[in-house]
Amino acid sequence: MKKIFLFSVIILLSKGISAQEDVEHLSFKDVVHVNWESSFKEALSKSKEEKKPILIYFTGSDWCGPCKVLDKKLFHSAKFKELADKDLILYEADNPRNKDLVSPNKLEETHKLIRKYKVKSYPTLVFVNHRGKMIGYKKGLILTEYYYPFIESVIENY
Repeated sequence: MKKIFLFSVIILLSKGISAQEDVEHLSFKDVVHVNWESSFKEALSKSKEEKKPILIYFTGSDWCGPCKVLDKKLFHSAKFKELADKDLILYEADNPRNKDLVSPNKLEETHKLIRKYKVKSYPTLVFVNHRGKMIGYKKGLILTEYYYPFIESVIENY
């Protein structure tokens, strides 16, 4: 019995050490952040001024598993940041279960956009022009690399 207990403790300690080593390899410089507009109205204004389409990202940030994957693999990649900085205005329409995560005004704005663009599932990417007219729509999670040709075609046709 003592041998089994000792063996279990050794295994647990070795797992803890290896998990800690994995975390140490991460650094803040590897995390990429994109600039999301704080309101849809600001995104429309900036879109008109800069002559760029708006990408509205409909997400359920605290409950939607595919949204979390898309957020990590697409929106936090250097490739997407470069594309977005050059050619897109970004707006996140978050519909979390924990309503305290977003302001009441932003939540109301999100619900208006959900109705306007008939969003039924998450994640959903909606591209609009500076007047709010839809020019592209992609729902669900697909391989990250498959988003780029779609996004680039929306930008080219804008």
